[in-house]
Amino acid sequence: MTRISKILLCLTLVTLAIWQLPWCYAFLSTKAAPNRFIMYSSLLNDFIIMGYEEERGFIRQDVAGNLYTEEAVDSLLPMFYMRQLVANEAFPDTLFGVAVTPLDVQHTSFNLRIRPSAVNGPVTELYFLLESMPKRVDLQMPEDAFRFTGTGIEFITMETNSIDAAKSARFTQMLHDKGFAFPPRKVSGNPTTMKEYDNGYLLIDANGKVFHLKQTAGQPYVKALPLPENVEAEQIFLTEFRDRKLLGFLTDRRHRCFAILSDGSMTETGIPSYDPTTDDFTIIGNMFDMTVRISSPDATRYYGLSADDYSLLKSYEPAGESGQIPGLSFTSPYDRYVRPRF
Repeated sequence: MTRISKILLCLTLVTLAIWQLPWCYAFLSTKAAPNRFIMYSSLLNDFIIMGYEEERGFIRQDVAGNLYTEEAVDSLLPMFYMRQLVANEAFPDTLFGVAVTPLDVQHTSFNLRIRPSAVNGPVTELYFLLESMPKRVDLQMPEDAFRFTGTGIEFITMETNSIDAAKSARFTQMLHDKGFAFPPRKVSGNPTTMKEYDNGYLLIDANGKVFHLKQTAGQPYVKALPLPENVEAEQIFLTEFRDRKLLGFLTDRRHRCFAILSDGSMTETGIPSYDPTTDDFTIIGNMFDMTVRISSPDATRYYGLSADDYSLLKSYEPAGESGQIPGLSFTSPYDRYVRPRF
């Protein structure tokens, strides 16, 4: 028995070493601030790269290597550094011939991050539908939850744990009338009161069609969103940005990325490829342009997009950006299981 215990102890120590030593080595050998902050500037028509280098300290430069002062970067990224420019009384009155105020910047600026774990992780299949036209300014969490079945939608009153048959029938009938096929393949929403308004849910039904579902004055609102030609919907993501220009983003089976506008129409973005199951997606936008960062297991790429039509303005792929640390791990953003993997 003692011998078996020693063997088990040795195996445990070896496993822990394989698990932790690569991380410890990376932690001890990593240089300060290895990740650079990169943003697209429409005024410069280039990317501005900011980060710390051991020899030169904190640097601010463009892709060609031209260096800029902190004040110059503030002026080249006026939408991002609006507060500093206002404090310095240097915020411009117009940009690209358009009158701009700090309030406009606050209203049109947004950011969004979508991790692979959000797509690959486990799904509860129990959702909350807020009121999109509340009587009060503050949003309130509902007293019921809902779930999809193979034939409809069921609302469950949480206090009694009973099904609200009347409400379930209303929403199910409305979805049927709009051509929705149960059960949905994908459901995307943001059920929280920490936002200014509620846009409900974006759904991909059993036949691959896209729908918008929300609750308006207690009644169901369902709208079918036509897909562009030769587009097979794969993943969908709801957005609730302050300016309400966008309803969300959609990717298809060819890994093309589409912006869903507030009227339900869709337009293809200039992002060449985006696979939500493997890529980390970050977007920082304003009324003139957007900076998109897509981090794949093999590389990180940046794209500058136009805020008018989401076309590609410029792209940049820095050398040597990788967050992968080799070794043993037990979880992964690429699946839903806890198991040892190298």
